[in-house]
Amino acid sequence: MNVRFLGAHNMESKETRPMSMLIDNILAIDAGGLTSSLTFSEQAAIKALLVTHHHYDHIKDIPMLGMNFYVNNSQLPIYSIKSVYEALNYLFKYPGKLYLDFLKSPSDNPTLKFIPVVPLKPLTIEGYNILAVLVKHSVPTVGYQITSPKGEILFYTGDTGSGLDNCWQQISPDLLAIEVTLPNEFIETAREAKHLTPCLLREELLSFQKIKGYLPKIITVHMFPQHQGKIEIELKQIAAELNATIMPGYEDMQINL
Repeated sequence: MNVRFLGAHNMESKETRPMSMLIDNILAIDAGGLTSSLTFSEQAAIKALLVTHHHYDHIKDIPMLGMNFYVNNSQLPIYSIKSVYEALNYLFKYPGKLYLDFLKSPSDNPTLKFIPVVPLKPLTIEGYNILAVLVKHSVPTVGYQITSPKGEILFYTGDTGSGLDNCWQQISPDLLAIEVTLPNEFIETAREAKHLTPCLLREELLSFQKIKGYLPKIITVHMFPQHQGKIEIELKQIAAELNATIMPGYEDMQINL
């Protein structure tokens, strides 16, 4: 399994892009940095898009991706929970008509085909086993466990806060992509917004290890670029303490499992 981090932050600039991942060039997860990261031919190769939740930095490229599929007379399945569909439907049905409604157009075969996912109900997409698992964020959010046809396993949390014991019981990844948004000095802000800091990550990893008996390789994502230096220092301390492999993600980073 090849995991490509197209976007690894929560803000966009010349150097940073919001969250997007690409699995083996065909499965995309979240759409914060899809269109600006991929050529038209790479976008056309995507077979499905999984979305964790409806916050703007995770869905912002869906309209443009829809246009790219629309002009090629092709269809893109989008898998997610009901609140993501409601957000996209609201966006496309805005009275001023912000953009063409790709959920309805063309009328005979809409460009974007929304397929609802049910947490803890397995499904298969292009030979990959997919399991959506609820996480603890400020809006309804699911993480995704993706198992390749060869058996490699990734779990991506999406945005999440503390209290993932129930989530850990459902998964067994080789690679854990988990958010760490803020450094420890902003721990109260993180708790309120249901995000993680390095010390909150430490608590979740100890919980994971207690429940599962091991720690996978860990990539942290969704960082504020302005605080990345502090976050990286704090992550190194936790990695040394837990004897764990913890690496901050970055744009166009690739991991092969």
